[in-house]
Amino acid sequence: MRQMGIEFVTIGDKLARPIFTSDGQVLLGKGVVLTAGYISKLKNLGISAIYIEDDRFQDVHVEDAISEETRREALQNLKEATDYVRSGKKIDGAKIKGSVNGVIEDCLNSHGVLVNLMDIRTKENWLLPHSVSVCVMATMLGIARSLDRHRLQDLAIGALLHDVGLTMVPKEILDKGEDRLGAEEREIYEKHAEEGFNIIRRTGELSIVAAHVAYQHHERVDGTGFPRGIDDGDIHLYAKIVAIVDLYDKLINGAMGAKPLAPHQACEVLMGLSGRYLDLSLVQLFLKNVATYPTGISVRLSTGEIGVVVDQNRSIPMRPVVRVLLERHRFVEPKEYDMIKDTTVFIQDVLR
Repeated sequence: MRQMGIEFVTIGDKLARPIFTSDGQVLLGKGVVLTAGYISKLKNLGISAIYIEDDRFQDVHVEDAISEETRREALQNLKEATDYVRSGKKIDGAKIKGSVNGVIEDCLNSHGVLVNLMDIRTKENWLLPHSVSVCVMATMLGIARSLDRHRLQDLAIGALLHDVGLTMVPKEILDKGEDRLGAEEREIYEKHAEEGFNIIRRTGELSIVAAHVAYQHHERVDGTGFPRGIDDGDIHLYAKIVAIVDLYDKLINGAMGAKPLAPHQACEVLMGLSGRYLDLSLVQLFLKNVATYPTGISVRLSTGEIGVVVDQNRSIPMRPVVRVLLERHRFVEPKEYDMIKDTTVFIQDVLR
């Protein structure tokens, strides 16, 4: 399989991975042959790229940290939780714990897989898939940080519910984009951290530590964050972890009206913010565990050739294995560059 920009998909291409709605329902299943109508619908939903089957890449598999079933269950239980919040009811903490334990189990079993979250999501409700992805990435980073199972649970619950307070923010503010909010709108938006803290705190089955993740995930290590402006020494470790993966997911998926960045560009942003907004040591650990160039994406090399990332080098994620098929607009016999060994070859651009 390989990833292809929706503008380059043609009628007759076959989906290699299913596409889910924001609440975990299957929109189009794996193996569906794309028609003009399907392609038009995907474009209207704001989907910019999909995974398709390609005989030249039959051996390429995009490894996920969690199974489709685990992701679907987490989306559905989170949807139920946010519906409860909107109607003034308490969250079912037992269901949230069940979903989180499934995520932890999958992540522990897939330890060694680089974070590769180029998931295909629609724009109709970005909050649910964003929250599940943040939960997965935070759990993977927690495992890399050698947290035990009990601490992973508190981290993962806080990560899954880190933005639950946004359910109380008007949709027009969320759709406007964080950088374009006026003073009054920003004040309303920033209350979501405290709202999230109170929502989780009132859920008896959930830990107060998880509530503090929601409360502190917008704090910055230099003390310029919100809601309280606390600095490095007073921010909980789990909140520091969630701050990193929350920003990374927003950057690569373009949440709240922003233009999506390629993963390698998002990694550059994280490094630029390290030591000021984000914890430097945790950013460095995250970058060692994230697929800077995810498997399946097309890239242009410094040689002028165009290929597809087919494998990862865990020791140096920025130097993957690339299979080349195109050289100066003509197809060539497939060859591969292992960029750890082929030290003079560089990725020049990501093609989406």
